[in-house]
Amino acid sequence: MSTMDYRVAHLRERLAEGTLAELGVQVVVHGESVLVTGTVPSAHCRDEVARLVAEALEDLTVHCDLVVAEASSPDQAEELA
Repeated sequence: MSTMDYRVAHLRERLAEGTLAELGVQVVVHGESVLVTGTVPSAHCRDEVARLVAEALEDLTVHCDLVVAEASSPDQAEELA
């Protein structure tokens, strides 16, 4: 296992076991860079995941594509026919 693979595996464990427990976040090695994808429940959570990724993989090229799930209530009533 390469050093990059080890660091990515450690990051995956931190994301899965930490207070975020974001198991829906995927961290994948692509050549010399790392891709972080997934859906998180809030902008705060997205920022926290990005912070953890930046700390753990600070000297690697990382592409983050995290989407915030919209869980807001509708702004108008639904009409039923």
